[in-house]
Amino acid sequence: MSDPLSLLLERHSIPSRQLGAPAPEGASLRALLEAAIRVPDHGKRVPFRLIELRGAAKLAFGERLAERAIRRDPELSEAKREKERTRYAFAPLVLVVVARLTEDSKVPPVEQVNTAACVAYNLLLGAHAMGYGAQWLTGWAAYDAEVAALLGLAANEQVVGFVHIGTPQIEVPDRDRPTLDDLLSTWTP
Repeated sequence: MSDPLSLLLERHSIPSRQLGAPAPEGASLRALLEAAIRVPDHGKRVPFRLIELRGAAKLAFGERLAERAIRRDPELSEAKREKERTRYAFAPLVLVVVARLTEDSKVPPVEQVNTAACVAYNLLLGAHAMGYGAQWLTGWAAYDAEVAALLGLAANEQVVGFVHIGTPQIEVPDRDRPTLDDLLSTWTP
């Protein structure tokens, strides 16, 4: 019997620039999304939603973000402008994970964001389990009001992350991981 924790131990992010076609679509994408939304959800608020970016729309989104980056910083170098323009050009699928916060809820906003973050992490785990690669990115665009408007977010919504999904184009070594002994303590009264 294989190690039941191997999925967690083997999962690592693949840089979005190293992700190419194919990405899940059709029934396999639906299965991934159905699995990803099975998250802890205090109060059953469903404080999240997903936006799919694919094909020409994904590239147009990247162009609009590049225009916004230039307005934010007119001194942006040409290399950084190109990086912004092509940020969404590599992975064939980008899923925007959005937190939908309900202020008048008994559930604190941080717990609602945590639920949405679990969706993003489940996308990473699910993509890996299906043989794809993925990377969860934020960056300035996740926190920008103009980008939120571009995505059609309501006033109570915020981007938790952009999850890029595709097929790894190169073998990416795992990074150094923290040592559990440096992180774990035992509380005593």
